Amino acid sequence: MSTFNQLRKKVIVQKKTKTRSSALEKCPQKKGLCIKVYITTPKKPNSAKRKVASVVLSNRRQIIAYIPGIGHNLQQYSHVLVRGGRVPDLPAMNYVLIRNKYDLQGILARRHSRSRYGTRWWFR
Repeated sequence: MSTFNQLRKKVIVQKKTKTRSSALEKCPQKKGLCIKVYITTPKKPNSAKRKVASVVLSNRRQIIAYIPGIGHNLQQYSHVLVRGGRVPDLPAMNYVLIRNKYDLQGILARRHSRSRYGTRWWFR
């Protein structure tokens, strides 16, 4: 004879998956406003001065985002486009700014990986 637990219909509850870039609210990119642009240092084995920006997104959530590439023209109250993406040697750095969008210029002297840094092919 079957038990009650074997006979009843079991409701399968799917676990909610967490994302590192939860401030984007499942959007690929979000627009934001730079509040502060500063330099920070990476975790133990590495040594450098990484450029980061504190950004308030359009959904009013405040994050810290990494500025990729060599040099930038960002300052306070610059408009930027933010995407998800982890920077492994910076703790709690789960967002990256997109170059050549809004106020963040691309890198003109870039020869390789140009699409990541907002450079056109005729600048080669």
